[in-house]
Amino acid sequence: MGPPGVGKGTQARMLCKHLKVPHVSTGDILREAVHEASGLGRKVKPFLDCGSLVPDDMMGELVQDRLSRADARGGFILDGFPRTVAQVTILDGVLGQLGVALDRVFALEAPEHEIVRRLSGRRVCPQCGALYHLDSRQPRAAGVCDGCGSALVQRPDDEEAVVRRRLAVYREQTLPVIQAYRDRGLLWEADGTGDAERVFETLKKRGLGEA
Repeated sequence: MGPPGVGKGTQARMLCKHLKVPHVSTGDILREAVHEASGLGRKVKPFLDCGSLVPDDMMGELVQDRLSRADARGGFILDGFPRTVAQVTILDGVLGQLGVALDRVFALEAPEHEIVRRLSGRRVCPQCGALYHLDSRQPRAAGVCDGCGSALVQRPDDEEAVVRRRLAVYREQTLPVIQAYRDRGLLWEADGTGDAERVFETLKKRGLGEA
């Protein structure tokens, strides 16, 4: 968990590779649905475009479907869910039906100005999905994907005004979720700034108790 752009996806993928469990990113699933213009994609696109949260009932259906698949039976890492207190209850119900429980909740933190810089500078290739950044990962030719030569674009939800709206939504709706898991004794908080490998080593040593 953590604000948009804090590095949840990066750390989740690294943890999944380390633990050999699937990465369940609701953001990736929703963006794929929008790109494919599926029924779900058409429903959620207006919410993603303006930086609002997708309604809880839609998210609950999506998560239940994904966690019911065979590859998640040995464990999984959730990225992007739950984001509201209501979704905590929904996830409790889904996990109860599956007969599993959360082991730990990681919450990454970073200053707002750093989040805005990270997200507003991000560019993506619409064809192959490669990610770039105006500061830290520039393409060899400005505005052009190194891999396939397509013109890079800025996602609508990475525009600065939308990023600040997403952060406001996070403070209002997701911080109470972090408190809920803190109250349950499941929360482990970490600094999400700096090198991704350093953050990952901290998660392993302190969050997972690995030497």
